[in-house]
Amino acid sequence: MIRKFFPLDKNYLLEEAQLSLQDHLLLSLIEKVKEIYMLQHNPLLIMDELSTKIVAYKPKSLELLYPFYQNMAAVYRYKYGDNQLEFLWDGTDHTERYKEEWSSVFEKWTSDFCGQHQFLMAVMDLTVFLPLNQKVHLAENRMNSFITQFFDLKIHKNLGIVEMKVA
Repeated sequence: MIRKFFPLDKNYLLEEAQLSLQDHLLLSLIEKVKEIYMLQHNPLLIMDELSTKIVAYKPKSLELLYPFYQNMAAVYRYKYGDNQLEFLWDGTDHTERYKEEWSSVFEKWTSDFCGQHQFLMAVMDLTVFLPLNQKVHLAENRMNSFITQFFDLKIHKNLGIVEMKVA
């Protein structure tokens, strides 16, 4: 679904490239979060019931992470997306270039986020711990607060992306 997050959000090739990578990048995020969580909470890799559950976890659905992903994609388009296509002198397709650049930035940003315990727990709450955690909206809000803090941008449902004003 195409949603305009800001008035000049018209780089449809970039958005299409981002949406085509959604599941792949979210699966990568989940694996990264599981690995970092295990390193922080079970560095000796002693396999108790919880550790086994975490390591064996394979998501059945990624839908709860879609809003976070789409917000991150919109922030990228806001910061780096240009509406004008540039000349690619190496013969690369624009969509392929966008996929490479977006994948690289998403991996970097989520690696930075994973350094924060609250982000790790929010992702774990939306994935591995979901049956135990019935407060899904709280985990989504925590993840969106990382976007707000990291980029100094606020994402409103109706207004889209708004720059934070610091007095």
